[in-house]
Amino acid sequence: MSATTRGFTRRQGPPWLPYLLTLPTALVVLVFTAWPTVQALYMSFFRQYLNIAKFRTPTFIGLKNYQTLATSPDFHQVLRNTAIYVLGTVPMSVVLAFLFALLVNRAVKGIGLARLGFFYPTILPMVSAATIWLFFFTPDYGLFNTALQAIGYHGPQNWLSNPHLALLAVMIVAVWKNAGYLMIFYLAGLQNLPTDVFEAADIDGASAWTKLWKITFPLLRRTTLFVSTIAIIDAFQVVDHIFVLTQGGPSGASNVFLYYLWQVRFEEQNVGLASALTVVLILIMLAITVTNFVYSEREGA
Repeated sequence: MSATTRGFTRRQGPPWLPYLLTLPTALVVLVFTAWPTVQALYMSFFRQYLNIAKFRTPTFIGLKNYQTLATSPDFHQVLRNTAIYVLGTVPMSVVLAFLFALLVNRAVKGIGLARLGFFYPTILPMVSAATIWLFFFTPDYGLFNTALQAIGYHGPQNWLSNPHLALLAVMIVAVWKNAGYLMIFYLAGLQNLPTDVFEAADIDGASAWTKLWKITFPLLRRTTLFVSTIAIIDAFQVVDHIFVLTQGGPSGASNVFLYYLWQVRFEEQNVGLASALTVVLILIMLAITVTNFVYSEREGA
C-alpha cells in the first residue's frame, strides 16, 4: 500500500535542503582542515624563525625547506624510527585486538568484566597511561627489572635511557593502550556476522580453526582494513607518551614524526620547516588512506 492510499502523501523538501544540512560539517572541515592545510603548504615555501629577529618576516625560498628535510640526518632518523614504530605496533595491536574480540565475543558469566578489562586502557588519557608505565620502566625498582631479576637476570636495564630499548618501551605502551580500542571494531564485526554460515559449517563438521581461518577472518576483511588504517594513522600521530617517557631521546633514538614536528615548530620556532613537515605528514596520511580505499574496492569487486 502506497503512502498516498494510506491517506497522506510524502512531502519533499526544497532541493537545497541537503546542502543546508551538510553545511555545518562542511564549514568545520573547511575551517579546521582544508584552510590549515593550504596555509601549511603556502608557508612551506618560506623561511621564518619566530625567535630570530632578522628572520621573523617570512622570506620566500621555494623548495629549500624540502631540500633541507631530504638531506637532514635527524629527519632520516625520525623516518626510520617512525617506520619501526608503525611496523612494530600496528600488526601487534591488530592481532591482539582480534584475539581479544574472539575471547569476549561469547555469552558467559563475567564476560562484561573481561570486556572492561581489555577496554580499560583505552579510556585512560595517554599521558596518564605513560605515567603509570614509568613505574614499570624505573631502573632500580621497576616491575620489568624486578621480573628479570626473579628469573635470574642481574643488572637492571635503564629502559628509557638506553638507545636500544627506548623506542621498544614506547611501543609497548602504545600496544597496551590501543589494542582494546581496536578490539571494539572487531567485536562489532563479529557480532554482525551471518550465523547461518557458521551453522552450515557445523553441519559439515568444520573444526574451530577452519571456521576461524576460512570463514571468520575472510568475512572480517573490510573490518581488518579499516582497523589497520586507523592503527597506522594513530601510529603516525603519536606524541603524548613520548613527552612523558623519553622526550625523543636518548640522542633521538625514540623520536618520531609528530614529536619531531613539535620540536621544529615550538622549540626551534622554524615555521617554514615545520610547515614542510606538516605537508609531508599529510601526504603520507593521504597515501595510506587512498591505498586502503583502492585495495578495499579492488578486493570487494
